[in-house]
Amino acid sequence: MNNPTPGSDEWLDQVKEDIVDPDRPIIDPHHHLWQERRGRNYLLEDLWADTGSGHNIVKTVFIECRAQYRDDGPEHMRCLGETEFVLDQARKSEADPNQATIAGIVGKVDLTLGEDAREVLEAHVELGDGRFRGIRHAGSRAEHPEELFIAGDNLEGLYLRNDFQTGINVLGSMGLTYDTWHYHYQNRDFLELARACPDTVMILDHFGTPLGVGRYASRKEEIYEQWQKDIAALADCDNVVAKLGGLAMPDNGFGWDKRATPATSDEFCEAQKPYYMHTIECFGPDRCMTESNFPVDMYSISYHVLYNGLKKILADFSEDEKHAMFYGTAARVYSLD
Repeated sequence: MNNPTPGSDEWLDQVKEDIVDPDRPIIDPHHHLWQERRGRNYLLEDLWADTGSGHNIVKTVFIECRAQYRDDGPEHMRCLGETEFVLDQARKSEADPNQATIAGIVGKVDLTLGEDAREVLEAHVELGDGRFRGIRHAGSRAEHPEELFIAGDNLEGLYLRNDFQTGINVLGSMGLTYDTWHYHYQNRDFLELARACPDTVMILDHFGTPLGVGRYASRKEEIYEQWQKDIAALADCDNVVAKLGGLAMPDNGFGWDKRATPATSDEFCEAQKPYYMHTIECFGPDRCMTESNFPVDMYSISYHVLYNGLKKILADFSEDEKHAMFYGTAARVYSLD
């Protein structure tokens, strides 16, 4: 008999846990939706299966993933198809008051358009019907794409380009946020971007993705030490907010995606707590928000087990601090209340 495939429902169902602190209200500010990717769909019913698995997830924010772009029309406007697709899912999510509502949409615009990005941004806002909150034009560029599960292919030196920084400033002038995802060796460039565009709220996704596979597997301690310094420097930028999560992607190198069974919450907590504690120490709870990064992180851990792990990591914080990290920061940054 073959072992179930990592990331499959059968594989994830092998680890079941009682829910920790089940009544705590939570906003999950980072998930994706897509059709026919990596062998499966992840649509509203799949999201609800996860958000309804025991924790009190009341609202979510969709983050761009190049889903359902338009097939025709001007190239720079095709990204509007993703907002149309997610808006349909968001409206359906409002039908059941007992399930999580997709309350915010973060889409994609090519910010190297500079001032011309405004036209596309305005179209996103209009299409979003009150739900559109910002843009993720990720900076991730893999040095060795053949070694990674998800190899970012964005422009080299993106954060330092004048046209891109102009686009970032347009975001801020419109009251929109900027999410980004990149690898650990790009944190210093992101720091320069944050300093250059202080009037735009920027959200660092996934701790800046410290890699731990391929040639990075033997350098984890070195990478961690530099990562600590970079996080501390980024925290000095008042316009940067940190997402706590997305560290269970296969490329982080914890190896759970290679096992016969997914991670337990205790394993998750033991392996990842230092990253969380350092980031919170630097940014403070009011500038940190927990995230699921589903369905990507399901290659390591199931949704309810992940949130058990997050609650265990944050167990010793005060009630106000926990509320900020599980709900309040996301509500404020993405204007969800």
